[in-house]
Amino acid sequence: MKFALPSFRRFALPFAVVLAACATNPVTKKSELAFVSEAEEISIGTQQYQPSQQSAGGKYILEPALAAYVSEVGQKLVKVSDRPNLPFEFVIINDSVPNAWALPGGKLAINRGLLTELKSEAELAAVLSHEIVHAAARHGARSVEQGTLLAAGAAVVSVLGSDSRHGNLIDLAAQVGAGLIGQRYGREHELEADHYGIDYMVRAGYDPKAAVELQETFVRLSGNKTPNWLAGLFASHPPSQERVEANRKKASALPGNLFRGEAVYRQRIAGLIGTRPAYQAYDEGRKLLEKEPRLAIEKADEALAIEPREALFHDLRGDALKRLGRNAEAEKEYDAAIQRNGEFYAHYLNRGQVRLQLGNKAGARSDMEQANRLLPTSAAHFALGNLAQGENNPTRAIEHYKLAAGSDSEYGRRAGTALVRLDLPRNPGAYVQVEPLADKDGRLVLRVTNRSPAALRKLRVAAVAPGFAREYAPSGTLKPGQSVLVGMNLRAGELGEAANRLRGQVRGAEVAD
Repeated sequence: MKFALPSFRRFALPFAVVLAACATNPVTKKSELAFVSEAEEISIGTQQYQPSQQSAGGKYILEPALAAYVSEVGQKLVKVSDRPNLPFEFVIINDSVPNAWALPGGKLAINRGLLTELKSEAELAAVLSHEIVHAAARHGARSVEQGTLLAAGAAVVSVLGSDSRHGNLIDLAAQVGAGLIGQRYGREHELEADHYGIDYMVRAGYDPKAAVELQETFVRLSGNKTPNWLAGLFASHPPSQERVEANRKKASALPGNLFRGEAVYRQRIAGLIGTRPAYQAYDEGRKLLEKEPRLAIEKADEALAIEPREALFHDLRGDALKRLGRNAEAEKEYDAAIQRNGEFYAHYLNRGQVRLQLGNKAGARSDMEQANRLLPTSAAHFALGNLAQGENNPTRAIEHYKLAAGSDSEYGRRAGTALVRLDLPRNPGAYVQVEPLADKDGRLVLRVTNRSPAALRKLRVAAVAPGFAREYAPSGTLKPGQSVLVGMNLRAGELGEAANRLRGQVRGAEVAD
């Protein structure tokens, strides 16, 4: 006997699944299957570049000349690469963790913290050429394609983002980008990026020995288990003695005595080196924030005394003052942060939260909306949902709660509960699944599954068919994801032909407090 069961919801995919085509890798010249076209590569990188920058720490904006210099070196390498027509871009991320990453389509970034560790323009070229190869050789695109295969047709990998300062908030936007910039490249891809990156260096006139020396430094730091490095470049680009030896062998067969640029590099990053103590104080303050907010303020003041232009230092002061309950003072610090950098989501998100505490709902809404324009977060959507609900606009509240509830964070869980509480009475079928089943002897049961993120009670379900309807009330509380079987005290044969058209329904439920 066959029963018609409720269909599961289908989720739209960002890209249409197409037949794989055989293609030649533009860098390695090897034949490989390609699911993602060049246009899709560029689209992924373009769409993810802004949110990826935001979630990684935002742009470093204090020295436009330094950003231009990094881009200049990068573009020299792009011109001699195997895919010079990709729309390559280079930015500096305002984070002390030494790191660099590349998105498909040529969207690259290098952290402020890595720039201060390099010793020459040639070493900078070694880092950038390595990342250029990752983009040019389709390493990021191939990871998307592998995700496609593993997900049985989905064209992207859904990976939640993280951030050193707001890790519990960044979990909605840049899901693809977060997975791509945080992915751990395998041995094959790292060796390829090193090998062909050295070729690019030499074509652009840089000494290939710099790539060897850079990897030797990385291996030494990795052996010392340096935490700052392990949290950044080493996590996604694991160093190894094998890479050192491969680079040395490669470089030995290439022209030597090419440009190194120690003096010019020292000159270019002199400002960054001069302010490094300020960022060290800031990083220490961030670590103190949770348990010692007063000491965090002292560290922020120490940083501001060295570099008064940096918005992050005011943001740290604001966070510490907020923890101390001094919200009016915190708001002024966030004002100062926004005045110095109005293009970083966290400043608006933080000010919006203190404005809520201060009763400034209009200001809070404006800040949360601006924060979401820069980087959507569960915290901002949850706050906007609460504001909409307070204005008796349940439709708008539900929209925000749904967006927030997609994350596995404290705000996401709170939004999920708020969503179910608000939407369950009008749309119970979206949260409770009821399936009629029969055992081998024809005895009928209803399998009731809680598909919501909140525990439910006082469930009322029904089995219906032409000429038949019967309601049941499962006892107890049903936890998220939990199922229960409800006996119908009925055999399929008693329904005759109507059994083939039996359906399950949910008639009502409440959120368990």
